[in-house]
Amino acid sequence: MYDYIIIGGGIVGLSVGMELLIQHPQIKLAIIEKESHVAAHQTGHNSGVIHSGIYYKPGSEKARLAKKGSQTMRSFCEEYGLEVDICGKVIVASEDEELPLLDNLYKRGIENGLDIRLIDKSELLEIEPYVNGKKAIHVPMAGIVNYKQVSEKMAEIIIEKGGELLFNHEVLSVTETEGEAVISTNKGDIKCAFYINCGGLHSDRVAKSANLLTDMKIIPFRGEYYQLKEEKRGLVKNLIYPVPNPNFPFLGVHFTRMIGGAVDVGPNAVLGFKREGYRKTDIHLPDLVEVLGYKGFWKLASQYMKEGMDEMIRSASKKLFLKNVQKLMPEIQADDLIPGPAGVRAQALKDDGSLVDDFYILPSKRSIHVLNAPSPAATASIEIGKQIVTQMDQK
Repeated sequence: MYDYIIIGGGIVGLSVGMELLIQHPQIKLAIIEKESHVAAHQTGHNSGVIHSGIYYKPGSEKARLAKKGSQTMRSFCEEYGLEVDICGKVIVASEDEELPLLDNLYKRGIENGLDIRLIDKSELLEIEPYVNGKKAIHVPMAGIVNYKQVSEKMAEIIIEKGGELLFNHEVLSVTETEGEAVISTNKGDIKCAFYINCGGLHSDRVAKSANLLTDMKIIPFRGEYYQLKEEKRGLVKNLIYPVPNPNFPFLGVHFTRMIGGAVDVGPNAVLGFKREGYRKTDIHLPDLVEVLGYKGFWKLASQYMKEGMDEMIRSASKKLFLKNVQKLMPEIQADDLIPGPAGVRAQALKDDGSLVDDFYILPSKRSIHVLNAPSPAATASIEIGKQIVTQMDQK
């Protein structure tokens, strides 16, 4: 019998567990993870960016927690000797029609309380000499980190404080009763007074098994990356992003210098045919049938048909992907791009076809369910953990 069970050993689940043990060191706590190690899915396939919060709606949890979380994440890494680089990034308008969009994004960043600057072409080229741009926003507080390293450190802290990590435990169902919650796993039943669902790509299924009514479903979107070959990494100094397309809920092809020196280029954002499908050939029929049978997906697809088809075509054609890359970085050629990693984003989608735009955390009688925590959740993870523990204490 545990006081608290956390379902999911990604960075959000670990941050909740760490904060619970900091605030309440006497509790008995365990984290259940179906894989053999922490950060196995979204966290371990993350681009490693510490986001500023510039993109998100003013007043939203994403905007607030990303801004605060970027500072907290930096402090955590510095305290525990983890690699972190607050290198800054530029968001670049490369065409005249993007200039009004850039100005709107700058105003949003100012409204979110960020110390950012609009810079002209000459100053942009001082920061990123090989970029093609007319004007840009300089975001100096953006940075890079290895979120797998962060997660492993959080796991160490949890164990040091008396928490348990139960690996290879796959959750099959959850039952909440008047006196306890029972988590049924492939290794047997585990009882607790309260549990926190941080199941990421499977968070909606955990909630459903607990008979929690929601009007959403997790839809997996695979982000496919290339990397610059080693001798061309010098073309990208830090982080280069395009002005995001306001008609599409993703950030577009960008350039990310990673901890360790590699430079990721991407992503394409395409529908995943498997919730944990990192390759184009990964198909899990039950996952795919679930998506295709969901009315919300078809409403979303009709809304973003052109953009979605463009992403799929770029996924299949390196030539078309390169065209998108050269819009920002003309010197990059096809031979400079080598296959890179891929990640899967767990995006909550409502029945009406609208994407859940903010973090979505739903309380129940003996549980709290984190049902939408895509980017910038890794950046904001420590602050999300603090907020959930505060919410639980109030409850």
